[in-house]
Amino acid sequence: MTSSDPETDAPTEVETDAPTEVETDAPTEVEVSFVMPCLDEAQTLEGCIRAAQRCIDENGLDAEVVIADNGSTDGSPEIARRCGARVVHVAEKGYGRALQAGFEAARGRYLIMGDADQSYDFGEGMKFVEQLRAGHELVMGSRFLGTIEPGAMPWKHRWIGNPVLSWIGRVLFRTPISDFHCGLRALTKDAYERMNLRTAGMEFASELVVKASVMGLATAEVPITLHPDGRDRAPHLRSFRDGWRHLRFMMTLSPRWTLFLPGAVLALLGVVLGALLFIGPVTIGPATLGVHSLVAASLLVIVGYQAMTTAMAARIYALEEEIGPPAPWLDSAFGTFTLERGLLFGLLLVAVGLGLIGWLFRDWAGTGFGPLSPEESLRPMIGGATLIALGAQTLLMSFVYSMLGIKRARG
Repeated sequence: MTSSDPETDAPTEVETDAPTEVETDAPTEVEVSFVMPCLDEAQTLEGCIRAAQRCIDENGLDAEVVIADNGSTDGSPEIARRCGARVVHVAEKGYGRALQAGFEAARGRYLIMGDADQSYDFGEGMKFVEQLRAGHELVMGSRFLGTIEPGAMPWKHRWIGNPVLSWIGRVLFRTPISDFHCGLRALTKDAYERMNLRTAGMEFASELVVKASVMGLATAEVPITLHPDGRDRAPHLRSFRDGWRHLRFMMTLSPRWTLFLPGAVLALLGVVLGALLFIGPVTIGPATLGVHSLVAASLLVIVGYQAMTTAMAARIYALEEEIGPPAPWLDSAFGTFTLERGLLFGLLLVAVGLGLIGWLFRDWAGTGFGPLSPEESLRPMIGGATLIALGAQTLLMSFVYSMLGIKRARG
């Protein structure tokens, strides 16, 4: 991945009372805004601005260049002003925060975003404008459909990181995008406002593509050239940290595939196996499955159920924070699954589990509380303990769901 993240080693989100400052000496409306996040890019910023201006001049565009400065201390804002760009001072750290502030301040109907390290040639901007004029709402650059110059992308990004993350994104969100994390992309200002993008850091790049996909926005790709960046320092990007953040974000937004369905499969296997073994040992070929296998079945049910309930919590949280795809079914689900019904169901599971253990206790009392056969006594104990664990999980998650859904209930 080569998208630079203009942030320090501090946490992605930095709470501050300082407002975003926007320099306002610009036309009230233009067709295109080139928006570049910037954090100490004095070596390369002028080259990026000049490339954007060449694109503007050569194609007769009504356009502007906006630099979203994220706290540079190397004179980058002064360089931007000298080159004729407009500077937006962004108080909160983060790649996403910088781009959001730049988009908000932009006067263009079309927004072209890209890193200010000269790895992308803003002279290719007309490719994006043509696709936007044709009616597309998001236009992604693709390094893999275009050219990656020698030394422009580390091998682990080119052959492992980007292809794997892009494949996962295509599978989870059913988008044909070949280069999920290309930093050079464009979108309409109207699409940006409808997306309501929320993430502060590198996840912003993934959130933009995911929301475009689930909202059904008209999307296109154009081949671009990736150049070695022009800085003599290490990039802001941290390969494993930021790669994991992208993966974590995508998995969180798609808990159906990453948690719910795998959990459902585990739970179903556990229920079927447990039901067979609860009656007695089962012989399969040369192997005989007994109470030890019943313990394994119990584990499958509990872990699977935990994954399913966690997936539901993650989905509700993403919806309430407006970082996930919409779910029309959720309103009806909240009408059906209330806190009270969840508590009743949880208590029912606990009661049945206690009943099984009570049945065992009765048999034990009948022997004068003497020794019991493990092969016989462990079955009701394992079954009862499993149901009690599921009931307790249901009780606890009912409270969690209720808390997560408070805002939706008020609406």
